[in-house]
Amino acid sequence: MDKLKMHSTDLTQRNVDAVAELFPSVVTEAFDANGKPVRAVDFDILRQELSDHIVEGPQERYQLDWPGKRAAAFAANTPIARTLRPVRDESVDFDTTRNLFIEGDNLEALKLLQESYLGKVKLIYIDPPYNTGNDFVYEDDFAESTADYLERSGQATDSGYRLTANPDSAGRYHSNWLSMMYPRLKLARNLLAEDGLIFISIDAHEVHNVIKICDEIFGAGSHKNTIAVRRGIKNVQAQFEDVSALSQGHEYVLLYARSEAVRLPKLSLAHVESKPGKWDTFWRGTDRPTMRYELFGSTPASGQWRWEEGRTKQAAQNYETYLAEQSDSTSLDDYYLNHLAATNVKLNFIRLNTENVVQYYVPPSGGKLLSDNWMDLTLSGNETDEFDTEKSVALLSRIIGWVTGDGDIVMDFFAGSGTTGQAIFSVNAADGGNRRFILVQLPERIAGREGTSIAAITRDRLKKAGTRYAAADADTGLRALRVDSTNMLETFAPADALAQGDLLGGIDSVKPDRTDEDLLFQVLLDWGLDLAEPIAVEEAAGQRIVSVADDALIACLSNEVTGAVVAEIARRHPLRAVFLDAGFASDAARINAEQIFREVSPATQVRTI
Repeated sequence: MDKLKMHSTDLTQRNVDAVAELFPSVVTEAFDANGKPVRAVDFDILRQELSDHIVEGPQERYQLDWPGKRAAAFAANTPIARTLRPVRDESVDFDTTRNLFIEGDNLEALKLLQESYLGKVKLIYIDPPYNTGNDFVYEDDFAESTADYLERSGQATDSGYRLTANPDSAGRYHSNWLSMMYPRLKLARNLLAEDGLIFISIDAHEVHNVIKICDEIFGAGSHKNTIAVRRGIKNVQAQFEDVSALSQGHEYVLLYARSEAVRLPKLSLAHVESKPGKWDTFWRGTDRPTMRYELFGSTPASGQWRWEEGRTKQAAQNYETYLAEQSDSTSLDDYYLNHLAATNVKLNFIRLNTENVVQYYVPPSGGKLLSDNWMDLTLSGNETDEFDTEKSVALLSRIIGWVTGDGDIVMDFFAGSGTTGQAIFSVNAADGGNRRFILVQLPERIAGREGTSIAAITRDRLKKAGTRYAAADADTGLRALRVDSTNMLETFAPADALAQGDLLGGIDSVKPDRTDEDLLFQVLLDWGLDLAEPIAVEEAAGQRIVSVADDALIACLSNEVTGAVVAEIARRHPLRAVFLDAGFASDAARINAEQIFREVSPATQVRTI
């Protein structure tokens, strides 16, 4: 039931609506005094609409702009005092798996992963909120404190994550949505390998804007494809005599590369019946595009091949000579198929047919080469019966199998129900690969299901999927992590404001609820190490230590670091060693530890936390 407005009509907005009816191009978005997006009129454009000559205005340039863009770009570079904490009881094969599932705000997660995975991710797939008018978007404001934000928005949850609605009543504002996507895509590009690719599922509401911001972030030349994928059509419109628009029967998957130079492997459906070789008509009177040079086995030193009538006639004469010498009835097609390795490759790949048309030979194919029309797949899969918008395993499996190989890292920072993770299990089981994933999902609550979040459902699905594919002898584990506040105590008070008791209490810089594994993962982040390296919990000189990646790093984060444990760690010659600073009994003990490493393992990098 609608509420009474209890105020007079907003005449300004009524006037804006009237202007928009006459001149749709002048309507834009702006922020009001409270920082909320509102419809507004671009008066520079309106003046031009009402003038019979060119009106002077701001310098024109080709760009996509919106209220909040500068703040969104700034947000990508703003440091955060956050960390990733391990969650063993939500994990599978925690110590050995190479798969990561991170619960938390994906912007924060992307920032935390910058050092450890810079330039290491082969494939990123995301399925962000579509801005249909009902979706939630992440509201990022790094200029205000957490308390100010909570007071202003009133939308913090028990988990402390930040969500705000972008409702249809607000006009499906593009600005909020673009400001949410922009910093995440900027950070995502940093993580891609030089030959890395990003696939973005999107529908018609924002596809045009996603292309524009991706052109800006990745470069227009890095836009490799816009793939059309079939989606299930809701039959609700059948209940009405007329509709405002046709139901959407497809969505898009945008494909961008880390750099313009990236080439894509051929994509074919192997299960489709193979085709025999055939002759295709050549583009008459033109140069053959460079894509055929590899097929012909010869590349000109400069320019392009030009096909000359005399030489094409020679190609046909070669066949006639062959028949005369061999005295058999080999067909023209068989001749070209069996003589591709002849010295004059170019001539053996072309012929002049009976109509004097130049043709080139297409060798047999082992399947059907795919275009950007993937209508053989349905976008939605509903494998979990939890959501009606989840992506299909078949779609993700095709993408992963196409552009990744053994050992590649695949990332999805809008993980949803976890389709990407399940697809990786499936593809690895099919080809024996060992791809691994990094998934990030906000712990968004599900309406009508108290105590359950999408992140919890994602973990549950991945565990079930891992069990299904466990027989394939691949890594189907899951190392669960959670975005949280820093492990270190926040001491922002100036020195002259601290009493003696405060100084004594500040000796221990670690929060009391944090474990040595919490500190270990903060060390991995600070050192830029892979968070999926195998972990072994051991004992040395009667104290608990943690070894990462076969002594690539050894950590003793005990509150009592003895000389004996320091010596035993040094004798293992780790690449890196880290200790809890407060664990040393005195400055002399700390200096003694440094001396032990200088004498026993001088190549080890030693740090304290």
